[in-house]
Amino acid sequence: MMQRANPQADIGKQITPNSPEFPVSSALPPFNLDAEQGFLGSLLLWNNVLEDVDFLRADHFFDPLHIAIFELAVATIRQGRKASPITLKDSFINAAPVNHETSAVAYLGVLAARACQRASAPDYARTIVDLATRRSLIVIGEDIALSACEVAPNFPPSDLIEEAEARLLALVDKAEQERIVFADVIGGALASALKAAGGTKTGLPTGFHDLDAKMGWLQPTDLIILAGRPSMGKSAMCVNIAVNVAKRGCPVGFFSLEMSAEQIGMRVLGDYVDISPEKLRKGEFDKSRRDALQELALAAKKLPIEIDARGGLTITQVAARARRMKRQQGIQLLVVDYLQLMTAGRKTENRVQDVSAITMGLKALAKELGIPVLALSQLNRSVDARENKRPHLADLRESGSIEQDADIVLFVYREEYYVEREQPSVTDYSAYVDWQNKLKGCAGKAEVIIGKARHGPTGTVAMAFSGEMTRFADLAREVARS
Repeated sequence: MMQRANPQADIGKQITPNSPEFPVSSALPPFNLDAEQGFLGSLLLWNNVLEDVDFLRADHFFDPLHIAIFELAVATIRQGRKASPITLKDSFINAAPVNHETSAVAYLGVLAARACQRASAPDYARTIVDLATRRSLIVIGEDIALSACEVAPNFPPSDLIEEAEARLLALVDKAEQERIVFADVIGGALASALKAAGGTKTGLPTGFHDLDAKMGWLQPTDLIILAGRPSMGKSAMCVNIAVNVAKRGCPVGFFSLEMSAEQIGMRVLGDYVDISPEKLRKGEFDKSRRDALQELALAAKKLPIEIDARGGLTITQVAARARRMKRQQGIQLLVVDYLQLMTAGRKTENRVQDVSAITMGLKALAKELGIPVLALSQLNRSVDARENKRPHLADLRESGSIEQDADIVLFVYREEYYVEREQPSVTDYSAYVDWQNKLKGCAGKAEVIIGKARHGPTGTVAMAFSGEMTRFADLAREVARS
């Protein structure tokens, strides 16, 4: 039974209504000392109870003495020793008495006498966790109320909402959620293999046949890093992939920390109407195409893409908004353009640690939401100083954990970009002709280099690229079309 008795009459030093943990409420927080006593007594009699309650933590207990007993019992059991009133008593000889009649050592015997049945211990543990969750909800609710009252008038309420949402979601018991039965794992693997053999693949296609054939589809829980030097077309590729996925009816969440929502819209619309985004922006298109353009724009409007183009986001803010997108729109792909424009949201010693926290957060988010996360990354300038400018893993900027956390690392490389900048003087006829031939050989072509693939092979995929349209395509199909 849930108790709200006077804490001074209960065991140990309890939290009171005026304590820092509960600064506002006039009512005592919910707790159940009977459940805590019954479970601890069962644990002291049957240590293997611990195997069934891996979701229970010391901070779930309300009474400080119960917290200390549970921590010591768990540590003793994990050392391969028996935890009982006899083996634990030496640690509590100098502890404050429970009351004028019962010492802390004697209380260990009281717990054993009040033990619940072995089979009931997991239910008692869940009761303890549920009440701890309710206490945490009270703290969060009161913190929200205080913050809303005390915050500066110009402080965005959306930031308060995101902080509250993150704290609420953190209450989800990860330990219980992530309990994995190996038989279920094998069953799931077999089901996926049989589906693939029958022509049904898992994941999401990028929309590029050659890339999908080499890399496989974008798989749930994968963190895919798409990297390149400026002007290589990585933003164009991520927009192309987002649109291709959305065209299949799969909702996409798109965080654009670099481009504005209007710039993304121009790229998507240009792809639909086959007019370059630059010409659309300037209005440089045949007026006779106005009706067709409006008709095609209606189709583009229906794409299930939600764009968040606010800059300077922290990984915590991105995670909170992504969870909301998952809950409200059911997004199946998350795109972040790009990760070096994010911040960790906490003080770190250097930028490498900052980026490490971001990539770890994105990988954790992919696993939590069960969707692929496609994040763009910059490359170091050292790439441009080499004769062979094709990038590799060591070129990732602040690459401490990017390649470690990523399941797939893709590099976008366009030789045409570098050749254009090697143009010799027209007075050197021979060199100029050689340059023209070299430029012609790489014009409109790009390479997607698979630098890392946790589940498959690495290698290079040749693709077509239109700088004017900011659009990638399968090279073979583009050649056949021309």
